[in-house]
Amino acid sequence: MVPSDQPVSAAGFDFVIAANRLPVDRHVAPDGTTTWKTSPGGLVTAMESVMRDREAAWVGWAGFPGEAPEPFDEGKLRLHPVPLTAIELNEYYEGFSNDTLWPLYHDVIVPPTFHRSWWHAYRRINERFAEAVAEVAAEGATVWVHDYQLQLVPALLRDRRPDLRIGWFNHIPFPPVELFAQLPWRAQILRGLLGADFLGFQRPDDARNFNRSCRAVLGASVKGDVITWGGADDDRLGAAPRTVRAAAVPISIDVAGFEELARQDEVTEKAQEIRESLGNPEVVLLGVDRLDYTKGIRHRLRAIGELFEDGDIAPPEVTFVQIATPSRERVEAYRVLREQIEATVGRINGDFSHLGDTAVHYLHQSFGRAEMAAFFQVADVMLVTPLRDGMNLVAKEYVTARHDGGGALVLSEFTGAAEEMRSAYRVNPHDIEGLKETILRAIRDAPGEKRRRMSSLRRKVRAHDVQTWAAEFLDALAAAPERPSKRASTSSAPPSQ
Repeated sequence: MVPSDQPVSAAGFDFVIAANRLPVDRHVAPDGTTTWKTSPGGLVTAMESVMRDREAAWVGWAGFPGEAPEPFDEGKLRLHPVPLTAIELNEYYEGFSNDTLWPLYHDVIVPPTFHRSWWHAYRRINERFAEAVAEVAAEGATVWVHDYQLQLVPALLRDRRPDLRIGWFNHIPFPPVELFAQLPWRAQILRGLLGADFLGFQRPDDARNFNRSCRAVLGASVKGDVITWGGADDDRLGAAPRTVRAAAVPISIDVAGFEELARQDEVTEKAQEIRESLGNPEVVLLGVDRLDYTKGIRHRLRAIGELFEDGDIAPPEVTFVQIATPSRERVEAYRVLREQIEATVGRINGDFSHLGDTAVHYLHQSFGRAEMAAFFQVADVMLVTPLRDGMNLVAKEYVTARHDGGGALVLSEFTGAAEEMRSAYRVNPHDIEGLKETILRAIRDAPGEKRRRMSSLRRKVRAHDVQTWAAEFLDALAAAPERPSKRASTSSAPPSQ
């Protein structure tokens, strides 16, 4: 990946992605040489195969505060960095995005924080993103905006470029109106989103929550999945009348690519090495999450600890591996969460581990895709038990990696994945007794029953991969109720798949 010697073409790009982050991370060698490597984030992983060999631009933050690098290329993809200062990073990203919107959109598991200065920063950065997209988009281009950090961009962009076809996809849940209404800037957020032609959500309930909020907060009318808003005469953001569509388009993974990776000899060998390093237990339980209070790690550890205490499981026959990827460590709620989890792991191991036999293996680190595929193959029971999650692609990656047909998936009913993966061992993670019973059932069920469930899960995931998701979203965007202009209607069709 090298910087481009040429400026962005005056004609611009017919397809533009806008997301909080670019799909790459910067690495600076001791000699000062800068290289860029693909980011491990969930959005990047989902979009990687979709964007491969496609002429397009991606607008996003480069991942470090200060002046942004010049636009540069990765194959046919033009990467257009947006600058963020350290203060803006604190207020827009760590503040409003992750300490206001994130908890509010995840059922207020922890209380959201409302600061006017954070809101002003959020508005300012969304304007910066909109300006960058307007700069690189060709006339009549299709623009795909991603996630909760950029909810004002659709309307801000439409004000600047009414010729564009604009879609927005929410990777996290959208809350019920009773929770969303707590946000002091609720009307501005909705008006920002209604600048899009099509709004995609992970679950039907998320789309319905958005529709109800538009009706309750803005007085919009809703018929099916079509929202009609009469506009306002206040000349504020998104004041023009709008007719848009909002619907569920659940995201998925690159099934073929991940299964090909999981079948490699190196991955199989790594899986054997991991199991041996764990002492070759009869049953390996595995959790893989970002270190986030929405993921239900504390509830999971409580259930595991009680199973050890009850004598239903014990090392060395059974061991639990929890991978907790570092996340937002400068946010106070996340620092507290890490301390709580590590204290719980210490108590369980102090009570139930023996010399050479560890009850819980806790790994606060990131792993590459090949290593993760190996961990999935080791896991006899995969515990995906968030308290609330937009989708949770780990569940789909686990099923894809188990090309041997083995394993068992325990899945929270509060994930988007649960809408599709109905053959999993479904559980309410708030119900500790029910969680314990479900884990034991996943361990003890007959091999034939577990293989039947896994076969059904694999068929479901294979039938709806990330390419299908992208095609469905872009088709819906192309067919949204209103077209910006006659020219845009003929020039903004989605790029070929």
